[in-house]
Amino acid sequence: MADQFKGKTVIVTGAGSGIGRAAAKRFASGGANVVVADLDPEGGRKTVTQIETTGGEATFVDVDVTDESSVERMVERTRETYGGLDIAHNNAGIEGENAPLTEQTMENWTQVLAINLTGIWLAMKYELPELVAGDGGAVVNTSSIAGLAADGNAPYTASKHGVVGLTKAAAVRYAEKGVRINAVCPGVVKTPMVERTIEENPDAVEAITNEQPLRRMAEPDEIAASVAWLASDDASFVNGHALPVEGGKLA
Repeated sequence: MADQFKGKTVIVTGAGSGIGRAAAKRFASGGANVVVADLDPEGGRKTVTQIETTGGEATFVDVDVTDESSVERMVERTRETYGGLDIAHNNAGIEGENAPLTEQTMENWTQVLAINLTGIWLAMKYELPELVAGDGGAVVNTSSIAGLAADGNAPYTASKHGVVGLTKAAAVRYAEKGVRINAVCPGVVKTPMVERTIEENPDAVEAITNEQPLRRMAEPDEIAASVAWLASDDASFVNGHALPVEGGKLA
């Protein structure tokens, strides 16, 4: 629906590429004012340009989701620019080093948990008061299929399981305040993160697709569609849910 999010203001973190970019463009096409938040100015501004080219409204905000003051400024900029906040898609994340647990470094463990889990906690810490002040809204956090079933990357799996638990805890607490909080759990998606894996191991493409009942990877737009649904009034009675969007692999 062209006006599904008309008059709404949305923050999307990690919006400089991949799922975040697709979600930002999806919200904008529905009429939302979109705050494109990313640590990568080039990628973030490219997303803004793509939105503006199609007649949408967007603003880039440079944010480091592991830095509390940076996250606080992101929400302040949103309020100053658009007057409030209605929806947040907390999506920024990294895969980290994919090595056996005993070969992982403390630096890698700390970085993955800081971005993937602490970053979402910090974002909600400052987004939720703004959402409550505006009479409610919706939050969609990006977890992963690795938040529902383990893969071999221990820090990544732990961080994404943490996102599911954090989402449920926040959903229970803030439901009575008019805020719905859910998580989307994508399978393998054609994003820069996956492309890096394929570059390192070209044979991974066949292995990945063979694991999927649909025999392909997801497109970022397919995940964005699920994010938009969770954030929309069509999902008005969905709260505290971790939605698998993984082509049936868990089945």
